[in-house]
Amino acid sequence: MFLYKIFKGWLWTISIWPLPVLYVFSDFICFFVRRCYRTKVVRENLRTAFPEKSEAERKDIERKFYHQLCDNFFEDIKMLTMSKEEIMRRMTFGGLDEIKKRHDAGQKIHFLYLSHFGNWEWIASINYKFESWGRSGQIYHPLRNDLMDQLFIELRGQYGGVNIKMKETFRRILQLRKEGVNYTIGFISDQQPKWASIHHFVPFLNHDTAVFIGAEHIARKVDAFMTYGRMSRPKRGYYHLDIIPMEDHPASVPENTLTDRYFELLEADIKEHPEMWLWTHKRWSRTKEEWLKRQNAGIEEED
Repeated sequence: MFLYKIFKGWLWTISIWPLPVLYVFSDFICFFVRRCYRTKVVRENLRTAFPEKSEAERKDIERKFYHQLCDNFFEDIKMLTMSKEEIMRRMTFGGLDEIKKRHDAGQKIHFLYLSHFGNWEWIASINYKFESWGRSGQIYHPLRNDLMDQLFIELRGQYGGVNIKMKETFRRILQLRKEGVNYTIGFISDQQPKWASIHHFVPFLNHDTAVFIGAEHIARKVDAFMTYGRMSRPKRGYYHLDIIPMEDHPASVPENTLTDRYFELLEADIKEHPEMWLWTHKRWSRTKEEWLKRQNAGIEEED
């Protein structure tokens, strides 16, 4: 706890600076970050995702991506001291009226498909938009670093939303449904699942990609209406999320339909603005070929 207070206090001293000043710092550290932080992973991901692009085009995406990544770092730190008025001015939303209509029609639970695109942490401020007619929550996977995990739990929860551990998702959503309150639950579903959690593959950015199906699977059980969040960056320091309806009753469509649709929408967004997606993860390290081999050999444990 003491170490966390020191860590948070250090970040707070950075956070008090205005965003334009923090962006100067972002530009400075970007010069070093893009040369030492997972450069090989980023370049390999871009090479395999966009084989049709030239080396110069991929280099340009790489450069812009690292600027976005460094901006995200300082924007997230800024959350420590950003006022309600400022975050509501800088993070805007479209499609909220459609959510309210469905809540008014009787559906209490809404699942919002999100991704590591733009600044996903600022989306937690959506709870301010609901006023008296709803609440928000977000599914999260605990970070390996305890200090960072505690920090981001605090940052995400400061707007009044509920933090839900991934392993507790179904149980907690059942509890929330019993409360009788309208809830919007955000699922960031573009991560790579563990071997034991792989049940479906989709064509995504030139790969057969293992994907999570949990959001759709739970939505079918609790009759949650589902939407997709399309993020844009009108200008530096400002983001907008358009909430696009996908399905009011997920159980009425074939299984995995909405998961497939989510990745189609996400791929289109990435192709339009590739620099805004998170390229530093080894997203395609678990291949379909290896998964099939493990299935045939009866291997269930993780590596």
